[in-house]
Amino acid sequence: MANDVAGLRTVAGLARDAGAGTALSGLDALELAARQHDRSRPARLWASAWPKLAALALVVGVWQAFVSARVKPDYVLPGPLAVGAELCDQLHRQQLWQGVALTGRRALVGYAVAVTVGLLLGPAVARVRVLRAALGSMITSLQTMPSIAWFPLAILLFQLNEKAIFFVVVLGAAPSIANGVISGVDYIPPLLLRAGRNVGAHGVSLYRYVIAPAALPAIVAGLKQGWAFAWRSLMAGELLVTSLGHTSLGAQLTYARETRDAEWLLSTMIVILMLGLVVDGVFGAADRAIRSRWGVADQPH
Repeated sequence: MANDVAGLRTVAGLARDAGAGTALSGLDALELAARQHDRSRPARLWASAWPKLAALALVVGVWQAFVSARVKPDYVLPGPLAVGAELCDQLHRQQLWQGVALTGRRALVGYAVAVTVGLLLGPAVARVRVLRAALGSMITSLQTMPSIAWFPLAILLFQLNEKAIFFVVVLGAAPSIANGVISGVDYIPPLLLRAGRNVGAHGVSLYRYVIAPAALPAIVAGLKQGWAFAWRSLMAGELLVTSLGHTSLGAQLTYARETRDAEWLLSTMIVILMLGLVVDGVFGAADRAIRSRWGVADQPH
């Protein structure tokens, strides 16, 4: 029994290496460690921050150039300073934070359901030939289908309520997550699977010690893509379903458009963008943790 457990752990380590690519070892590991030691924490933070700040400055500069050129009237395309002042004012209002809380709750609940569906469906389709033949191409077709196309059916099924929004969010995100799992499982070297079976890994233990570690990078990529689809689907739903008496971020965009308040509209769009950047940072941290756990890191050039 002890030998089987040790064998499973060895195979799990090989699976992690297979999923991560080529692990750093020997002189490469020493060189990377020396480079990381030479760079202080402030230097690493600055190296990570300055490209983002430069991109932000470029976007603001182009925006201001369009405003200065009078491409559109100020009441249609206000400048960065006017929108920034409106954003600061919105940050002190309860309405914005209520919208962030409501939209965030919808996103988390819908995404959690999509993750559950994708993580259950993906391995089953990847490992069962009948399911692959029946559902493989269907999952890809569902992933490519625009989220907005589901809303007429969702409204017919659930009327104008939150269930319609959740329905579209789940359908938008789950296929991407399932495809990530399927892709990860498909590229596991057959040798690893045979090695796992030889040391007694079958059923759940095979998934736990071999398949999951080897497919983890693709699974994380699928989770990240699934979040992007869920967020887009949610925003589309909130723009369409605004008759619920709630002040979600999507509803605030609609109200700003109807009242022709361009500063409010653009400031709300900036809030939505910032939330997306925060979530991207979370996925980035998870990716770095996986790389660190498996001995793989971004090598400086």
